[in-house]
Amino acid sequence: MADYEFQQLHLPRGTSRGDARRILTEHAEYGLWELDRLTIRRDGSRKVVLRRRIIRQLRTF
Repeated sequence: MADYEFQQLHLPRGTSRGDARRILTEHAEYGLWELDRLTIRRDGSRKVVLRRRIIRQLRTF
């Protein structure tokens, strides 16, 4: 089973679709995050949950 770490982003109501795409693309390219969940709220803001796999180093003797 893979372990993941999560990051939450809040994009306010006035954020355009293009700006939201640019922000998520930067997180994906430079931070190796992937989209886990996107929720559009009634007020028009977006709640984004990103995840990335935790890579654990194994000891070698």
